[in-house]
Amino acid sequence: MSSTDARDAIAPGTKTLSTTEYRRLACRLTEALRDALRVAESRGQRIPDQEEATEDA
Repeated sequence: MSSTDARDAIAPGTKTLSTTEYRRLACRLTEALRDALRVAESRGQRIPDQEEATEDA
């Protein structure tokens, strides 16, 4: 299920999804949020603390 599918699932006038489809959508959205958090934490670890940046300059 892609992000387009997620948008389509909540668009006005769309058919109601089955419980299985909603569960799959929830799992995919959870995976996407987990990946986004992992990337944000990884990038945050590469940014030096403000104190370290001042000492190095």
